Amino acid sequence: MALAALPLFSNPPCHCSSSITTFLPSHSRHLTTQPFISPLTKSQPPNSNYFLSQSRLSTHCRCTSHTPNLDFQYVRLVTLFQEIGISFEEANLLLSNASELTSIQLDLLRDRILSLKSLGLGRMSINHIVTEQLNVLTSNEIDPLLSFLRNELQGQVEEAKVKLLLLANEPKELSDFPQKVQLLIDSGFGVGKIAHVLNKVSLSKAICHRSMEEIERVISFLKPFGGVDLIVKNPAILNYDLDNQLKPRIRVLTELSGGDDDSVGKVLNRFPIILNYTVEHVEEHIEFLKSFAELDDQQIFTIVLVFPAIFTNSREMKLRPRIQFLKDCGLDSGDIFKFLFRAPVFLSISFRKNLASKLLFLVKIGYEYRTKELAMAIAASTRTSCGNMQKVVSLFLNSGLSSEEIFAMSKKHPPILRYNHASLEKKIKYLTEEMDRDIKELLDFPAFLGYKLDDRIKHRYEIKKDLWEGQISLNQLLTVSSKNFSDKPKKASVKSKLE
Repeated sequence: MALAALPLFSNPPCHCSSSITTFLPSHSRHLTTQPFISPLTKSQPPNSNYFLSQSRLSTHCRCTSHTPNLDFQYVRLVTLFQEIGISFEEANLLLSNASELTSIQLDLLRDRILSLKSLGLGRMSINHIVTEQLNVLTSNEIDPLLSFLRNELQGQVEEAKVKLLLLANEPKELSDFPQKVQLLIDSGFGVGKIAHVLNKVSLSKAICHRSMEEIERVISFLKPFGGVDLIVKNPAILNYDLDNQLKPRIRVLTELSGGDDDSVGKVLNRFPIILNYTVEHVEEHIEFLKSFAELDDQQIFTIVLVFPAIFTNSREMKLRPRIQFLKDCGLDSGDIFKFLFRAPVFLSISFRKNLASKLLFLVKIGYEYRTKELAMAIAASTRTSCGNMQKVVSLFLNSGLSSEEIFAMSKKHPPILRYNHASLEKKIKYLTEEMDRDIKELLDFPAFLGYKLDDRIKHRYEIKKDLWEGQISLNQLLTVSSKNFSDKPKKASVKSKLE
């Protein structure tokens, strides 16, 4: 291998039978252990002729022509490579296949290695880059990129991303990388945001293999749908081709919405990974909801608007059995739409770990299987745990209500099953102790338990308790509009004055 390297330094070819180890003395094979030179720290050898004299003394080649300065450069290059973990044999192989190294100043090579280290690249990563893509060290086009990553992006791009960027692209493909990233920054990305995006995308697809014009087109197209914020939420968007992927995927949602770009933007920002799904995937879900649930475009988009994650659910494993359950409970297409609008997560939560236990509990407290009442109770239960439902029922029982009364109350107002039991306990205590009302009044107006205790119940009761003759019903106290509520005391006050 050393013999192949000699022509790189203008020496005549050697035809001797000596091995590479005869070119350098045995004690020089691991040059990183030698104190005389450290190319990465620019230290100078105590005796510049040491290795040259040792090389000449230990070489048994019959060739007599040598170039001492180039021989010494060879030694320094081998040492430089060894300091980044490249073995003696690997260094010789690199030198034998890279004639351009002879025309590059050692200080420049050293500076590029130091630049790689300043970006957080470890010794093994630099070793890999140099052995696989030596032009990272030899190309002048690489310097602006390294400077931009270090200074403008403050070294925030992750080591793995920098390594892959350098390994996967030729220097000519990296020459305008800084300008393309600067275009993104000028479009509204701060350094922190752009670093986050660059760490999440394929730098080759999103930046290197695209022209400035293509990047501008992507940013311009996404602007009405959230632009920078949308990209920050789902950087993978930049990996997709504008004409063949992004436009068709957004077009499906736009057509479903009836051309409502603002609402489509809300869907995308609420669930940006929806753009990861193909047009075919989304269209198949839409067609399924049309044919099996008998929903129209407007109803489907309304559900998508509140629950865009519907496209993550398997049609056969999740959507079909859940919608069939609703049909079995007697719900028609209009009822199914209302159900899914109120409780869309019903389509995605686990059956074994969630729905099964709730169904069993609801049947135990009196609900009949395959009834609309059961479906409504399930809708309410999707937003709470089975444990909380059990605590709610226990609270009602301890407050003096029977099982039958609890069942009747929950049928009249299913949301009571999902209310936090600790919050309900405070409201029941205020009702029975402060307002001096009977717990049975909840049977007529269970929605009382859904109002905020301080902002609505206490506030209104404290205002009205001295103004009304006799007791006002819970319904009258809480359901009247704020305007009418504030007007009534004045009318009552005027009437009392006239009398």
